[in-house]
Amino acid sequence: MAVSDRSPIVTTRFERGDAHTLEGYLATGGYAALRKALAMTPDEVIEQVKAANLQGRGGAGFPAGAKWSFLPKDVFPRYFVVNGDESEPGTCKDRPLMERDPHQLIEGLLISCYAVRASQAFIYVRGEMALAQERLAIALNGAYAAGYIGKDILGSGWSLDVVLHWGAGAYIVGEETALIESLEGQRGMPRLKPPYFPAAKGLYMQPTVVNNVETLSYIPWVLQHGGEAYAAIGTEKATGLRLFALSGHVRRPGVYEVEMGTTTFRDLVEAPVYGGGMRHGNKLKAFVPGGASAPWFYPEQLDLPLDSSVVGPAGSMLGSGAVVIMDETTCAVRAAWRLVRFFAHESCGKCTPCREGASWIEKIMRRIEKGTGREEDLDLLLDVGDNISPGPFPRPAVDGEEAVPFPYKQTTICPLGPSTVSPVHSSIFRFRDEYRIHIKEGGCPYG
Repeated sequence: MAVSDRSPIVTTRFERGDAHTLEGYLATGGYAALRKALAMTPDEVIEQVKAANLQGRGGAGFPAGAKWSFLPKDVFPRYFVVNGDESEPGTCKDRPLMERDPHQLIEGLLISCYAVRASQAFIYVRGEMALAQERLAIALNGAYAAGYIGKDILGSGWSLDVVLHWGAGAYIVGEETALIESLEGQRGMPRLKPPYFPAAKGLYMQPTVVNNVETLSYIPWVLQHGGEAYAAIGTEKATGLRLFALSGHVRRPGVYEVEMGTTTFRDLVEAPVYGGGMRHGNKLKAFVPGGASAPWFYPEQLDLPLDSSVVGPAGSMLGSGAVVIMDETTCAVRAAWRLVRFFAHESCGKCTPCREGASWIEKIMRRIEKGTGREEDLDLLLDVGDNISPGPFPRPAVDGEEAVPFPYKQTTICPLGPSTVSPVHSSIFRFRDEYRIHIKEGGCPYG
């Protein structure tokens, strides 16, 4: 087991009690990267981010610099939106960044807005994150008072206004177009792409960039040290560091900043500085590699590196950076049902396959878990799932068969529908016998 000795980047101030204050941030080099960026041209800033190959940390993994370049030239006004609506089960990496180092996020946002020539930005925070909202509000007020936000920032002639917006707790607004709908005062429902790609028709039908909290928190370091320095960390296709929220049946659940590409799932689970091994010495049964919507992996995939270019072809995704560990005491049926129940509840109802199919799947899963299932329910679950996510569903290679690569297909506008199918397919694929025991014996063998 080889654990990287790279120094952390976005969590480096977490041990400081005053990291959330303007004074604490300035004492550790805060806003120096902004000053450096303002001495450059916007295009030069974008080129540094492109050189870093900083991939989005919200789930899709699209390179930030390339995303910024999609904005049409000379079309104004344009907007920048921060996606802080972290709400997928098991995912808790953006929240500590907002609570413990809000100025780092704000500085990253300022640099990004300067790069894309935006004069208005919005930080959208999940409604339940009261401390994150409070810390960001105080940080924004402090940054305004110190001249880092507002008119003629640091004498550069460039001005920016930042609005802090609190959501109402809907999972679906973590999808960028649904977030934009919510910001506009509409119901949080996703838009069709095309034509509503945010870079072309985003907030108020103007060019818009939507980036995740963690993505923007890396921007100050990239500007301060250079894009090539960031790209030198990790591997060619998986650059830099990334936060992973490790939860479930490990000795040390928590949020860890690890080097991409060189770190494996086994390192994350077993290394003493990370998960510390399985709880109570139990054996691993399965794990979710990238948030509740990701197809499950099994012990055979533990040695895969944290690299989307490897994990995707292997049958799943790194997604939101949430790794959920399930040991041998876990009921696969119950675990899958709880995830399905979440997605069925959070469906916005815009797409019929998701609105109807997710609730049907939840009802079938519920009756199986409660001991009143039927033999034909297994085929029925897969059939309903196939109407939401048609074709072979992503899965890892098992027993000599080739993996079915990620991403999944969908008959819905956004991936929430297939996310409902993911835990069902993963659990039936590997643990069909547990379903049969529930059905034949009328109850769960795990109690």
